[in-house]
Amino acid sequence: MSENGAKPKFAMYWAAACGGCEIAVLNIHEKILDVDANFDVVFWPVAMDAKYKDVEAMPDESITLCLFNGAIRNSENEEMAHLLRRKSKILVAFGSCACEGCIPALANLTTPEAIFEAAYAGPTTDDGHDIRPQPEWAAPEGIMLHLPKFYRVVKTLDQVVPVDYTMPGCPPESHQIGAVVDLVIKALHGEADLPPAGAVIGAGGSTVCDECKRARNEKKINRFVRIQHVKPDPALCLLEQGILCSGPATRSGCTALCPAAGAPCVGCYGPAEGVLDYGARLMSAVASVIDSTQPEEIERILDGIPDPAGSFYRFNLGGSLLRAGKPAWSKQ
Repeated sequence: MSENGAKPKFAMYWAAACGGCEIAVLNIHEKILDVDANFDVVFWPVAMDAKYKDVEAMPDESITLCLFNGAIRNSENEEMAHLLRRKSKILVAFGSCACEGCIPALANLTTPEAIFEAAYAGPTTDDGHDIRPQPEWAAPEGIMLHLPKFYRVVKTLDQVVPVDYTMPGCPPESHQIGAVVDLVIKALHGEADLPPAGAVIGAGGSTVCDECKRARNEKKINRFVRIQHVKPDPALCLLEQGILCSGPATRSGCTALCPAAGAPCVGCYGPAEGVLDYGARLMSAVASVIDSTQPEEIERILDGIPDPAGSFYRFNLGGSLLRAGKPAWSKQ
């Protein structure tokens, strides 16, 4: 608590994301009552009525903890990132979209024009007038409507403002969120120390493979298959069965839920500790287990991987060294 007895202030914001991070916070069950007991929730648009002007009126650094989920897709997202950074003592990039760009950043492989064409010129969305979203609309009376500017490249939160901590996951697992909530509350009461600035919180320091209970042998892959086309052995490493699994490159912390349920890891917890570029690390892991030295045979095996860009950078394109394809950069 603060010296005057007031509760520390909590905020959460949803930028370019699906809303799963918001649900994950509510899914911590009774621990959400600990948040209410120890924090004054001052800004959480999905859960309470709040206006941007209310945040603007707050003193700088008056928000003790802000969880910012979602990537930076447009000018509104970026403006809110700067505003909440200014108003918050602790700003957390919460979830894969804020940390790595996640699914929204796969749009970085193409252009806004192509995105709008797909969205507004389909058989159920074409209005016959070829109208596309514009940042502002001019009426006879003047400029009457302003919309956020749609950026050509999706950014991660830390590419826009300094971030104190990152908490990966799509969404972060509820048990990890609960553990972080407990730690922050203890720190506020002087019973624990927060991690050093820049730390990854709510996750492990190893890989999903180290959490996975499936048996592993020497991997020698002579083909890749899609999981819906086979009946995998429930006890054997999925990658050894030719199913692309992202476990070797992905940070631990999820308890390997997907492999335990019979599905391959897709990489939502982001790069493992020390990995500079997630996609490059995963490609290296896959290349090392292909059972051939012949270029033609290797190409045939790799052809079994559908959508390589989406497979290797599904959650991480925005935060990778690549960041975007050439079309997206063409008019920067």
